[in-house]
Amino acid sequence: MNMIAQIEVEKSKQFEGHSGAIYTLEPANERHLLFSGSSDNLVVEWNMKNQEQNKVVAKLPAKALALKYVLDRNILLVGQSLGGVHVIDLNKNEEVKLLQLHRQSIYDIQYLPEKECFWVAAGDGTLSVWSINDFSLITALQLCDKKIRSIAFNTILKETAIGCGDGSIRIYDFETYEEKKIIKGHVDDFSVNAVYYHPNGKHLLSGSRDAYLNVWDVENDYTLIHHIPAHNYAIYSIVFSPDKKFFATGSRDKTIKIWDAKNFEMLLRIDKAQYDGHTHSVNKLFWSDLNNDLISTGDDRAIMVWKIINYNSTPKVQR
Repeated sequence: MNMIAQIEVEKSKQFEGHSGAIYTLEPANERHLLFSGSSDNLVVEWNMKNQEQNKVVAKLPAKALALKYVLDRNILLVGQSLGGVHVIDLNKNEEVKLLQLHRQSIYDIQYLPEKECFWVAAGDGTLSVWSINDFSLITALQLCDKKIRSIAFNTILKETAIGCGDGSIRIYDFETYEEKKIIKGHVDDFSVNAVYYHPNGKHLLSGSRDAYLNVWDVENDYTLIHHIPAHNYAIYSIVFSPDKKFFATGSRDKTIKIWDAKNFEMLLRIDKAQYDGHTHSVNKLFWSDLNNDLISTGDDRAIMVWKIINYNSTPKVQR
């Protein structure tokens, strides 16, 4: 007999302060701290326990679109809409480097500690890889003539999945930087905005502007095994719960959906009407291990904290 999880959700907090849409969230060095990047050109550190301690970390010359915190260096990498990557030393509370290879928006930055480097996805269709030690350029690759939106690492297979604006996902060897495979299952020229390897290492999840959630069988040459009409509009974010039992998707359709990570069934839909959710596009999700809170943000300039309550499992009736 299959078991399907049951959950309940309630909004526990809401933070406001940005004057523009918020595009990204990133955890800080302590579990109760969180960074956000916005179209108001600001990067803000939020204190989940004490709102009076919220502070501006950086003021940029352009929109802050992508963030990556590197814990072992205590630096924050900030990608902005003019193609620059700002390196913020949080020990010094100052910018120590500006990387200006790209000339269009930076959509994603991911850190690979095993190789002491970080990968940058840009709107000009190029991918760049940089040393975390001296911020020198390791390589730059032209992947396509569309935006590159998302990056995910599989450290077991030493592979990188890259979501592209032409609707494809490109699989690269993260040691040799060689392209291993191009997989297609989303609508052509509909950007793959989110890619995320399942914690079990066996699946890759992807979300696209076509509003579909795809699940790929990594061990079977990335065969497409689920093609789910998950939302009404573009999917922008995919995150897993700390216990790996659930994952959440955020969409331009203003909703968040929570899914069972084992059978990929939708469990709950968070919207404005029922849960006092977002009024505009949901751009980014982060699932914190602090109280198991799911945190969301988007075009309505609000950061919402969702309390996940009442975990249990009930038999799934076969019909």
